[in-house]
Amino acid sequence: MSHELEGKVALVTGGAGAIGAAVAAALTRAGAIVVSADKARAAVDAVQAGVHAEELDITSRDDVVRLVTHVVARHGALDILVNAAGVVSFGSAGTLAESEWDRVLDINLKGVFLACQAAMAPMKASGFGRIVNIGSVVGKNAGNARPWRDAGEQAKAGNVAYGVSKAGVHMLTLFLAKELAAHGVTVNAVAPGPIETSMTTGFPDALRELIPAGRMGTPEDVARAVLFLCAPENGFVTGEILDINGGMYCD
Repeated sequence: MSHELEGKVALVTGGAGAIGAAVAAALTRAGAIVVSADKARAAVDAVQAGVHAEELDITSRDDVVRLVTHVVARHGALDILVNAAGVVSFGSAGTLAESEWDRVLDINLKGVFLACQAAMAPMKASGFGRIVNIGSVVGKNAGNARPWRDAGEQAKAGNVAYGVSKAGVHMLTLFLAKELAAHGVTVNAVAPGPIETSMTTGFPDALRELIPAGRMGTPEDVARAVLFLCAPENGFVTGEILDINGGMYCD
Protein backbone atom coordinates (compact mmCIF):
# COMPACT_ATOMS: atom_id res chain seq x y z
CA MET A 1 0.00 0.00 0.00
CA SER A 2 1.41 3.38 -1.03
CA HIS A 3 1.53 6.19 1.51
CA GLU A 4 2.58 9.01 -0.81
CA LEU A 5 -0.27 11.21 0.49
CA GLU A 6 0.25 10.46 4.18
CA GLY A 7 -1.14 13.32 6.26
CA LYS A 8 -2.67 15.17 3.31
CA VAL A 9 -6.28 16.28 3.70
CA ALA A 10 -8.55 15.61 0.73
CA LEU A 11 -12.11 16.67 -0.04
CA VAL A 12 -14.02 14.66 -2.66
CA THR A 13 -17.35 16.01 -3.84
CA GLY A 14 -19.86 13.57 -5.31
CA GLY A 15 -18.59 10.91 -2.94
CA ALA A 16 -21.70 8.75 -3.26
CA GLY A 17 -21.17 8.28 -6.99
CA ALA A 18 -19.15 5.47 -8.51
CA ILE A 19 -16.24 7.68 -9.58
CA GLY A 20 -16.26 9.73 -6.39
CA ALA A 21 -16.24 6.59 -4.24
CA ALA A 22 -13.37 5.08 -6.26
CA VAL A 23 -11.36 8.29 -5.94
CA ALA A 24 -11.99 8.48 -2.19
CA ALA A 25 -10.88 4.87 -1.79
CA ALA A 26 -7.69 5.46 -3.81
CA LEU A 27 -6.81 8.55 -1.79
CA THR A 28 -7.45 6.69 1.46
CA ARG A 29 -5.16 3.83 0.39
CA ALA A 30 -2.48 6.41 -0.40
CA GLY A 31 -2.64 7.64 3.20
CA ALA A 32 -4.76 10.78 2.85
CA ILE A 33 -7.38 11.91 5.33
CA VAL A 34 -10.46 11.91 3.11
CA VAL A 35 -13.65 13.90 3.54
CA SER A 36 -16.27 12.62 1.10
CA ALA A 37 -19.33 14.77 0.51
CA ASP A 38 -22.62 14.38 -1.34
CA LYS A 39 -26.22 15.55 -1.09
CA ALA A 40 -26.97 12.78 1.39
CA ARG A 41 -24.36 11.90 4.00
CA ALA A 42 -25.90 8.45 4.44
CA ALA A 43 -25.34 7.75 0.75
CA VAL A 44 -21.61 8.35 1.18
CA ASP A 45 -21.50 6.03 4.20
CA ALA A 46 -23.28 3.37 2.17
CA VAL A 47 -20.63 3.23 -0.59
CA GLN A 48 -17.40 4.12 1.17
CA ALA A 49 -16.07 3.02 4.54
CA GLY A 50 -13.11 4.74 6.16
CA VAL A 51 -13.87 8.30 5.07
CA HIS A 52 -15.33 11.28 6.88
CA ALA A 53 -18.78 11.58 5.32
CA GLU A 54 -20.40 15.01 5.01
CA GLU A 55 -23.54 16.43 3.46
CA LEU A 56 -23.15 19.04 0.71
CA ASP A 57 -25.34 20.99 -1.69
CA ILE A 58 -22.75 21.70 -4.37
CA THR A 59 -24.93 24.41 -5.94
CA SER A 60 -25.00 26.52 -2.76
CA ARG A 61 -22.10 28.89 -2.15
CA ASP A 62 -22.92 29.08 1.56
CA ASP A 63 -22.94 25.30 1.90
CA VAL A 64 -19.67 24.87 0.00
CA VAL A 65 -17.93 27.54 2.09
CA ARG A 66 -19.34 25.98 5.26
CA LEU A 67 -17.91 22.58 4.39
CA VAL A 68 -14.47 23.85 3.36
CA THR A 69 -14.28 25.92 6.55
CA HIS A 70 -15.27 22.86 8.58
CA VAL A 71 -12.66 20.66 6.90
CA VAL A 72 -9.86 23.17 7.54
CA ALA A 73 -10.95 23.74 11.14
CA ARG A 74 -11.20 20.02 11.90
CA HIS A 75 -8.16 18.73 10.04
CA GLY A 76 -5.91 21.78 9.90
CA ALA A 77 -5.65 22.06 6.13
CA LEU A 78 -7.18 21.34 2.76
CA ASP A 79 -4.51 19.93 0.48
CA ILE A 80 -6.53 18.14 -2.21
CA LEU A 81 -9.88 18.86 -3.84
CA VAL A 82 -11.43 16.42 -6.29
CA ASN A 83 -14.64 17.62 -7.91
CA ALA A 84 -16.51 14.43 -8.82
CA ALA A 85 -20.03 15.75 -8.18
CA GLY A 86 -22.04 15.72 -11.38
CA VAL A 87 -25.15 14.58 -13.21
CA VAL A 88 -25.71 13.29 -16.70
CA SER A 89 -28.46 14.37 -19.09
CA PHE A 90 -29.80 12.68 -22.18
CA GLY A 91 -31.78 13.57 -25.29
CA SER A 92 -31.62 16.02 -28.16
CA ALA A 93 -31.01 19.76 -27.98
CA GLY A 94 -34.28 20.35 -29.78
CA THR A 95 -36.30 18.86 -26.93
CA LEU A 96 -34.16 19.93 -23.98
CA ALA A 97 -36.13 21.83 -21.33
CA GLU A 98 -34.72 25.06 -19.97
CA SER A 99 -35.06 23.68 -16.44
CA GLU A 100 -32.87 20.69 -17.39
CA TRP A 101 -30.22 22.98 -18.87
CA ASP A 102 -30.17 24.99 -15.63
CA ARG A 103 -30.02 21.85 -13.45
CA VAL A 104 -27.06 20.36 -15.30
CA LEU A 105 -25.06 23.60 -15.52
CA ASP A 106 -25.71 24.41 -11.85
CA ILE A 107 -24.36 21.08 -10.61
CA ASN A 108 -21.69 20.27 -13.17
CA LEU A 109 -20.16 23.70 -13.75
CA LYS A 110 -21.28 26.18 -11.11
CA GLY A 111 -20.72 23.58 -8.40
CA VAL A 112 -17.14 22.94 -9.54
CA PHE A 113 -16.45 26.68 -9.63
CA LEU A 114 -17.82 27.21 -6.12
CA ALA A 115 -15.76 24.35 -4.70
CA CYS A 116 -12.58 25.55 -6.41
CA GLN A 117 -13.15 29.11 -5.28
CA ALA A 118 -13.67 28.06 -1.67
CA ALA A 119 -10.55 25.85 -1.68
CA MET A 120 -8.24 28.49 -3.12
CA ALA A 121 -7.63 30.49 0.07
CA PRO A 122 -6.50 27.65 2.36
CA MET A 123 -4.35 26.14 -0.40
CA LYS A 124 -2.68 29.46 -1.19
CA ALA A 125 -2.09 30.08 2.50
CA SER A 126 -0.26 26.76 2.90
CA GLY A 127 1.63 27.04 -0.40
CA PHE A 128 0.43 23.64 -1.55
CA GLY A 129 -2.66 22.31 -3.28
CA ARG A 130 -3.94 19.79 -5.78
CA ILE A 131 -7.26 20.40 -7.52
CA VAL A 132 -8.57 17.75 -9.91
CA ASN A 133 -11.83 18.28 -11.76
CA ILE A 134 -13.80 15.55 -13.51
CA GLY A 135 -14.51 16.57 -17.08
CA SER A 136 -15.60 14.32 -19.94
CA VAL A 137 -14.77 13.26 -23.47
CA VAL A 138 -18.21 14.69 -24.32
CA GLY A 139 -16.82 18.13 -23.47
CA LYS A 140 -14.25 17.62 -26.24
CA ASN A 141 -15.92 15.62 -29.01
CA ALA A 142 -19.46 17.10 -28.93
CA GLY A 143 -20.92 13.79 -27.82
CA ASN A 144 -20.59 10.15 -28.76
CA ALA A 145 -23.97 9.82 -30.43
CA ARG A 146 -24.33 9.75 -34.22
CA PRO A 147 -27.87 11.09 -34.80
CA TRP A 148 -27.31 11.28 -38.56
CA ARG A 149 -27.09 7.49 -38.52
CA ASP A 150 -29.36 6.57 -35.62
CA ALA A 151 -31.52 9.12 -33.84
CA GLY A 152 -32.00 6.63 -31.01
CA GLU A 153 -28.38 6.95 -29.95
CA GLN A 154 -29.01 10.54 -28.92
CA ALA A 155 -31.63 9.43 -26.41
CA LYS A 156 -29.04 7.28 -24.62
CA ALA A 157 -25.96 9.53 -24.78
CA GLY A 158 -24.97 12.75 -23.04
CA ASN A 159 -26.69 15.76 -24.55
CA VAL A 160 -25.70 19.36 -25.16
CA ALA A 161 -26.19 20.52 -21.56
CA TYR A 162 -23.87 17.82 -20.26
CA GLY A 163 -21.26 18.46 -22.95
CA VAL A 164 -21.29 22.23 -22.45
CA SER A 165 -21.00 21.85 -18.68
CA LYS A 166 -17.96 19.59 -19.03
CA ALA A 167 -16.33 21.83 -21.66
CA GLY A 168 -16.78 24.63 -19.14
CA VAL A 169 -15.07 22.52 -16.48
CA HIS A 170 -12.12 22.03 -18.85
CA MET A 171 -11.76 25.76 -19.47
CA LEU A 172 -12.20 26.62 -15.80
CA THR A 173 -9.36 24.21 -15.10
CA LEU A 174 -7.05 26.04 -17.50
CA PHE A 175 -7.84 29.47 -16.09
CA LEU A 176 -7.30 28.34 -12.49
CA ALA A 177 -4.07 26.53 -13.37
CA LYS A 178 -2.53 29.84 -14.45
CA GLU A 179 -4.01 31.80 -11.56
CA LEU A 180 -2.76 29.42 -8.88
CA ALA A 181 0.54 28.11 -10.26
CA ALA A 182 2.69 30.67 -8.42
CA HIS A 183 1.12 29.57 -5.12
CA GLY A 184 2.17 25.93 -5.34
CA VAL A 185 -1.32 24.83 -6.36
CA THR A 186 -1.86 22.67 -9.44
CA VAL A 187 -5.22 22.47 -11.21
CA ASN A 188 -5.88 19.63 -13.62
CA ALA A 189 -8.81 17.66 -14.97
CA VAL A 190 -9.46 14.14 -16.16
CA ALA A 191 -11.78 13.60 -19.11
CA PRO A 192 -13.23 10.10 -18.91
CA GLY A 193 -14.86 8.38 -21.84
CA PRO A 194 -17.73 5.94 -21.23
CA ILE A 195 -17.35 4.51 -17.72
CA GLU A 196 -19.28 1.51 -16.39
CA THR A 197 -21.54 3.10 -13.76
CA SER A 198 -25.26 3.35 -13.06
CA MET A 199 -25.25 6.48 -15.24
CA THR A 200 -24.25 4.52 -18.36
CA THR A 201 -26.38 1.39 -18.07
CA GLY A 202 -28.18 2.26 -21.32
CA PHE A 203 -25.05 3.12 -23.30
CA PRO A 204 -25.67 1.84 -26.86
CA ASP A 205 -23.73 -1.26 -27.91
CA ALA A 206 -22.99 0.39 -31.26
CA LEU A 207 -21.07 3.15 -29.46
CA ARG A 208 -19.41 0.72 -27.09
CA GLU A 209 -17.92 -1.00 -30.14
CA LEU A 210 -16.21 2.27 -31.15
CA ILE A 211 -13.84 2.12 -28.17
CA PRO A 212 -10.46 0.86 -29.47
CA ALA A 213 -9.55 -0.69 -26.11
CA GLY A 214 -12.53 -3.00 -26.51
CA ARG A 215 -14.22 -2.15 -23.23
CA MET A 216 -15.75 0.65 -21.25
CA GLY A 217 -13.69 2.20 -18.51
CA THR A 218 -14.04 1.59 -14.79
CA PRO A 219 -14.21 4.07 -11.91
CA GLU A 220 -10.85 2.69 -10.81
CA ASP A 221 -9.32 3.71 -14.17
CA VAL A 222 -10.34 7.27 -13.38
CA ALA A 223 -9.21 7.08 -9.76
CA ARG A 224 -5.69 5.99 -10.71
CA ALA A 225 -5.32 9.01 -12.98
CA VAL A 226 -6.61 11.33 -10.25
CA LEU A 227 -4.12 9.84 -7.80
CA PHE A 228 -1.26 10.59 -10.20
CA LEU A 229 -2.32 14.24 -10.47
CA CYS A 230 -2.61 14.56 -6.69
CA ALA A 231 0.91 13.32 -5.96
CA PRO A 232 3.14 15.93 -4.26
CA GLU A 233 6.00 15.19 -6.67
CA ASN A 234 3.89 16.13 -9.69
CA GLY A 235 3.86 19.85 -9.00
CA PHE A 236 5.02 20.70 -12.53
CA VAL A 237 1.90 19.13 -14.07
CA THR A 238 -0.83 21.76 -14.21
CA GLY A 239 -3.44 22.87 -16.72
CA GLU A 240 -3.68 19.32 -18.09
CA ILE A 241 -6.90 17.69 -19.33
CA LEU A 242 -6.02 13.99 -19.12
CA ASP A 243 -8.01 11.73 -21.46
CA ILE A 244 -9.15 8.37 -20.07
CA ASN A 245 -11.20 6.86 -22.88
CA GLY A 246 -9.49 3.76 -24.23
CA GLY A 247 -8.53 5.56 -27.43
CA MET A 248 -12.10 6.63 -28.28
CA TYR A 249 -10.95 10.22 -28.72
CA CYS A 250 -7.36 11.44 -29.00
CA ASP A 251 -6.08 15.01 -29.02
